[in-house]
This record gives sequence, C-alpha cells and structure tokens, in this order.
Amino acid sequence: MSIDQANQSAFERMTSARPILTAVDVAGKVIPDLGERMLLHAGPPIGWDRMSGPLKGAVIGAILYEGWAEDEARAAAMAEGGEVTFEPCHHHQAVGPMAGVISPSMAVYVLENLTHGNRAFSNFNEGYGKVLRYGAYSTEVLDKLRWMNEQMAPVLAAALAESEGLDIRALLAEALHMGDEGHNRNKAGSLLFLKLLAPLVAKVAQDKATEERILQFVGDNALSVLNPVMAACKAMADAAHGVEGSTLVTTMARNGTDFGIRVSGLGDDWFTAPAPTPDGLYFSGFSAADANPDIGDSTITETAGIGAFAMAAAPAIVTFVSGTPRDAVTATLEMYEITTAEHPHFTIPTLDFRGTPTGIDLRKVVELTITPRINTGIAHREAGVGQVGAGLVRPPKEVFEQALIAYAERYEL
Repeated sequence: MSIDQANQSAFERMTSARPILTAVDVAGKVIPDLGERMLLHAGPPIGWDRMSGPLKGAVIGAILYEGWAEDEARAAAMAEGGEVTFEPCHHHQAVGPMAGVISPSMAVYVLENLTHGNRAFSNFNEGYGKVLRYGAYSTEVLDKLRWMNEQMAPVLAAALAESEGLDIRALLAEALHMGDEGHNRNKAGSLLFLKLLAPLVAKVAQDKATEERILQFVGDNALSVLNPVMAACKAMADAAHGVEGSTLVTTMARNGTDFGIRVSGLGDDWFTAPAPTPDGLYFSGFSAADANPDIGDSTITETAGIGAFAMAAAPAIVTFVSGTPRDAVTATLEMYEITTAEHPHFTIPTLDFRGTPTGIDLRKVVELTITPRINTGIAHREAGVGQVGAGLVRPPKEVFEQALIAYAERYEL
C-alpha cells in the first residue's frame, strides 16, 4: 500500500466515524486503566516538576476534590512525592480542555463510535470564571464540581438512558451551518445540545428545582457542548490511528509546557517541542505577559477537521480571537493545502458547502512549511486566575520534522 493509499484509508476511517453520546458515567468505572490514585491530564506526558501553573493548580484541586489530601500543602506534597500517578488523557481514550484533569470519581461523557466500535470520554465543562481547568481550586470551585458530579451527572445519565443517544457528528454538521467552528465558538452547538437534552432532563428529573438548575447551567454556558464534541473528535481521530504507512496526524495536544503530536503510522510515539504562547485578544487588565504557553486537548477538534480548519463557517469568531472575517476564510483555505481531503459531513456554506479540510498530512506540513492553525483560549500562567484571553496559535514546526524523520527511519525511506 502506498502512502497516499494509507492516508486515504485513515481519512475514510476518520470521516466515516459516527460518534454517539450514549451515557454519562463515573470515570473510574469506564475509562480504561484509570488507576485508583491516578490523574489524567491534557497534552503529552509530563511530570509534576515540569508542569505549568494552571496544570499544577488543577492537579491540586483534583486531589482535594478526591479527598486524598486535607489541604493544598499536602496535595502538592503528594504530587511532588510520587503518591499520585499522572498520565495523558490521550493514553486512556479521553480528552479534556485546558488542564484537562480527570480524576477517578469525576463524571464523564461516554461516546460510542458506531462505525468502528471504539469509545472516547471527556469530563464536564464547568463554564466560565474560576474553574478547575484553569487551575483554580477554591471552595467555590470544588463545591461546583461536587454539584456537577453528584447532582447533575446522575440526572444526565438517566436522561441519556431514555434516549437512543445523541448524534454529535450530526449536531456538529448543523452547528457549522449556524456560525460555529466547533472549538472556540460553540454557541449554536450548545443551544442544539440543550434542545436535545431538555425534554429528556424534564422527563427524569425528580424535582423542578433540580431540573431548572441543570437546564439553566447548560443553557448559560456557551461551551457546554465543547466537551462531548472533543470526545467525538477523539473517537474520530482514534479510528484513523494505527494505519500502517499513514502520515496522517491523529493527535495534537498541549500540557502548558510541551506541544505534542502523534501520527497514524507511527504507533503511540509522541513528538514534542516547547508549547508556543498564543497571539490574540486579552481581557481587560491582562496582556501577553500574563499568558501561559498553550494548553489543552481541545486541538483534537482541528485534528478532526473543525476548529480553526472550519473558521470560514464562523466569521464572527474573529471578534474573540482577533482578525477580520476575511482572515477566517483565509485560514480555512490555507488548511486545504496540508490536508488529505474534504470532510463529507462537515461543510461550509460560505464556500459553496465545500467540506472542511481534514486529515493533516505530515509530509505536506513539512514540505510546504505550513503548520496547522489552531483556535485557543489563553490561560493565565498562574494557577487559578483563569482565562485571560483567546487567540490563534500554530504548533512548533519541529514536531512535524521530528515525526517525518522517524517515519523515514521506520519505513526505511
């Protein structure tokens, strides 16, 4: 099989994947090999000593949430002393935004890929403000997590059990026609998510107060659908992973220190380089001096052909990440140059319903020196401050060069 044939096979596996949100469950029960004292995190592997401020804060918060430590000092000592194991979400069929920390007792969305049989998982989105994914771990943050996991999650689990599952690929396709790009702009998708959930929640909620709070929480958060979307994209990308001879990129992820990629035909090896700091717009009172290097698993969206690759569908996003509507179109057009083909289900009205550019080809990135575009939030470099802006970033070209060299060595080219 030629490289082009291998890439076409990987592309078809990715785009034919049909991820369905089928359940909500407890992470420790459903995520493969999630150990009792293990925390999953965004990005490639990293130890406590090299973690950024937001990731360290999220780790401390998760340890406190689990009750493994009684205070911040003890939680940090446990993390530093090796009493807690850290592994990437991506090693466990999971993804998480920003710090991406998932602990054993947290609730997760369960996505089933009906086409290929693989599963993917993501935690819940906490909304805006002081939240764990940005490294906050105050009493307010932990109380919200407890409500989400102990009160909201069982209702959503019961609601989904009353359905045949929610087709996230279909939701995404519709949201792209309504001005979303699926990564930083999910306003339409989150409303569609609420529309699908609301009657199910109303059916199973035991009291009106709980029903009202859950629907208000989901409806007020324009990012509520991001986490199941990320899991859906993970299910799509994992379906394309492991195709012998393929140069398709199946993972892009960052942990706030390193940016890493994995390639379909190179097994589970990571290729990493220092994570860049995004360029973008900052909230009032903040500047580039406050920004942490890029962080999060949400680049799985671009990996699967949406996010910045679909910016032409979401020109209004430039008010959040900077630029002009024309820049949004230009971003998408450029990504066609480094991808394998056009997505058959994700289409862009302003480009005459052309499919989004999908399937990043390692060879094209290196040959053309065009790296993928990524839409991203910007985290403060200190734990717990939160989001300070949003913008655009590109991976370091070194990771693609490393991977191409490894590919040439493995396949004796």
